[in-house]
Amino acid sequence: MFQIGDRIAHPMHGAGVISGIESRKINGVERDYYLLNLPVGGMQVMIPVDSCEAIGVRDIVREAEADRIIGSISGIEIVETQNWNKRYRENMLKIKSGDLLDVCGVIKSLMLRDRERGLSTGERKMLNVAKQILISELALSKNMEWDAVNVIIEAAVFASTPEDCVVE
Repeated sequence: MFQIGDRIAHPMHGAGVISGIESRKINGVERDYYLLNLPVGGMQVMIPVDSCEAIGVRDIVREAEADRIIGSISGIEIVETQNWNKRYRENMLKIKSGDLLDVCGVIKSLMLRDRERGLSTGERKMLNVAKQILISELALSKNMEWDAVNVIIEAAVFASTPEDCVVE
């Protein structure tokens, strides 16, 4: 069980700090909820305490792991499907996995695609969600500002060349 003040990561919303634990009755069911404050946009997410494991809520990565993740971005090989629907579904599954390296792969793929061809509205939104998830956690882990982490991520993505991108 997490405590007030803990820094946790939600697989679809990113990382934040637990500001409280409240009991609420929703749809006739009384449950305890973590109140997770996300650093971007001042958003607050209510997470059912008894569903955290099933949702994939976890402690944020330690700083050394954050550094390892950032260092691995340039080496991530991109295998891109031409079919937009299939590519979108594959990327969404990677984001939902909660694995930060998978999220990095989505970010790298979409940023390189944006540079080469541009992105559809759906893919642009997906890129923003993926960046929110990754950057919020790395910023908390490394005690850095959002913009500084964003600059580091972009530098890591573009450290490799688009020729590294494999198209199937």
